[in-house]
Amino acid sequence: MKRKHRKEFKKYLAERAASASKAGHKKSGIKAAKIGGRRSGAEQSGSVRKVYSDKQLPRVIGVFRQNTRGFGFVTPNEESDAAGTGSNDIFIASDRTLDAVNKDTVEVVILNSGLGRKNREGKIVRVVERGTTEVVGTFRRKRFEGWVISDDTGFKRIVIVDLKKIKDARNGDKVVCKITDYGSRWENPRGVITEILGHEDEAGTDILSIARAMELPMVFPERVLNQAEKIPDHVIEGDYAGREDLREWPMVTIDGPDAKDLDDAVSLTKEGEDYILGVHIADVSNYVQENSALDREALRRGTSVYLADRVIPMLPERLSNGICSLNAGCDRLALSCIMTLDRDGKVKDHRIVESVIRVDERMTYPDVRAILEDHDQALMDKYSRFVPMFREMHELSLLIRARRMRRGAIDFDFPEAKVKLDEEGIPTEIVAEEANCATRIIEDFMLTANETVAEHFHSAEIPFVYRVHGDPDPEKIENVLAFVRKQGVSIQKTKQNITPKEIQNTLNAIKGQPSEPMISRIILRSMQQARYSTSCDGHFGLASQYYCHFTSPIRRYPDLQIHRIIHDCIRGRMTEDRKRHYKDILDEAAEQSSVTERRAAEVERETVKLKKAQYMLMHIGESFEGIISSVTSWGIYVELPNTVEGLVRASDMDDDYYIFDDNKQAMVGRLSRKEYRLGDTVRVIMKGADLTLRTISFDMDQGPDNYLSYEE
Repeated sequence: MKRKHRKEFKKYLAERAASASKAGHKKSGIKAAKIGGRRSGAEQSGSVRKVYSDKQLPRVIGVFRQNTRGFGFVTPNEESDAAGTGSNDIFIASDRTLDAVNKDTVEVVILNSGLGRKNREGKIVRVVERGTTEVVGTFRRKRFEGWVISDDTGFKRIVIVDLKKIKDARNGDKVVCKITDYGSRWENPRGVITEILGHEDEAGTDILSIARAMELPMVFPERVLNQAEKIPDHVIEGDYAGREDLREWPMVTIDGPDAKDLDDAVSLTKEGEDYILGVHIADVSNYVQENSALDREALRRGTSVYLADRVIPMLPERLSNGICSLNAGCDRLALSCIMTLDRDGKVKDHRIVESVIRVDERMTYPDVRAILEDHDQALMDKYSRFVPMFREMHELSLLIRARRMRRGAIDFDFPEAKVKLDEEGIPTEIVAEEANCATRIIEDFMLTANETVAEHFHSAEIPFVYRVHGDPDPEKIENVLAFVRKQGVSIQKTKQNITPKEIQNTLNAIKGQPSEPMISRIILRSMQQARYSTSCDGHFGLASQYYCHFTSPIRRYPDLQIHRIIHDCIRGRMTEDRKRHYKDILDEAAEQSSVTERRAAEVERETVKLKKAQYMLMHIGESFEGIISSVTSWGIYVELPNTVEGLVRASDMDDDYYIFDDNKQAMVGRLSRKEYRLGDTVRVIMKGADLTLRTISFDMDQGPDNYLSYEE
């Protein structure tokens, strides 16, 4: 056993001795025994000696996540960890991983209880279930065999492929390789190439590789496409029956300039002091029948995924961009939530109806913003018929938002990175897109409709799918608040559990400060993830008791499922048998939708990180101004105005010897007393980027004025 492991194990035995002493054991009750073979500890009590083997130490089952340097962590499942040995992850040293690879479910013997330490320590003794059955990576042809080097940095082993099983792969091709033999600690796994994605230098192959590695469904099955082809590309005569005809209502869609799947339209009129707001949502459920091939594929995908260079849709393009898209000038089927709101932005009355609509104009966020904020005369003339409606929409949006803020909803106002690519997939620009009056109008109207629909069906006691967001973990939020207080921000918390309003008050207190983005992100990370559920447990972030997703059935499966429930209720089909049917299927649909949503978010995040790294590689040696977004013992993270973030390693800061000061959240020079603090504005020089890890490295620009604090 290595010295560091021996030291840790002795500490473990000492902790056991201390625990036994407290329990009334004799002072000499537990001592360290010879460490070797299968013996890992011993207990003496008088003349009785008890030897502890691996079999007698606590064991848990969990998922192994391997670091690029070989070591990793096991996240235990709740059932196997119920003995109370601790809830934190278990550290696995690189020589204790057995033959486990990234994402495997493994059995772990716990060697160190983790008392007073951040993590417990253990060793893998058995692979319960393989989590990686195929890898996406780069093919390299050797003389007598092929190698596949995985893009997953957690999967550190090269997969050997017989040259008869390489499927015409060339040097540098990105491939999918199915693992046929996992090998051992001393032998590489072996596999067979099942798919060639394209050469690593070809446009789009990089993003395709990430999507494929995350197991995103890329191609629709033939049966699904055939079913989509049979659906008419226009509203047929029989579909008009029983629907409210709203085709004469002035209404528009407002989306991004590149959007093609337009699933929501809005209308607004006034009756005295009241606003009549219509949120009209594409009736996708009319074309995607329950348990059809289209429906099963939509559930499998769960959501559309929006990547830097493509969209991976939940539904075939014939539906998502065609008959289900609310294209201007076309008759379309919809579900309309028509709400009456008062001068306080409160919903006084509502009705949910099956409708036929015809959108008048396809508007974009930039054009609506230019009309309302810039008073662009050319656009105002072009859309003169709708300018009064846009102004009233803006007015109502402000009322709704003010009401939501008064009840304590949290408003994280982060800029969103928009990566612009050329025809070869090379990033040419990264823009931080801020929210504006046009995006807020649609956000406020959709939130209002979602809350209204959720409350309606909860009151009716109908089986339903809700969007829920739990309260933050009290211990985690306390640690965050302690950190924020160190930054000089006053926080009021009146009860044990913090309220959304108290968090929003904190965000208001740091508004405009350099540290605002960093503190906002830290608070956001302390929150639970929102998810789908059949229980109406409320939405903490929105400070809302009732919330669901009703407004995007083209790109989200829960919305599609909710539309079916609404149709059954409107048409009088919600019998007891039908209720039992929904109770049987909705839990699985909610769980699947939550899983696929998290997967989509991860793929979107990783592709943006890749394009940012590629973009910054073209700017090596250039100087940029940024804000220190995080300070750690290993270095300083700096965020540029375009949302690119990179690391200045402490080991590269050679003008002094810098020490991390946790209380100040600063890196302090030992000799110069120069400080680099959280929220400081600094200049950095682009040093390099790792496209595999999708990380960016900076050097600190050591100009004479590149720090904000200096003590003699």
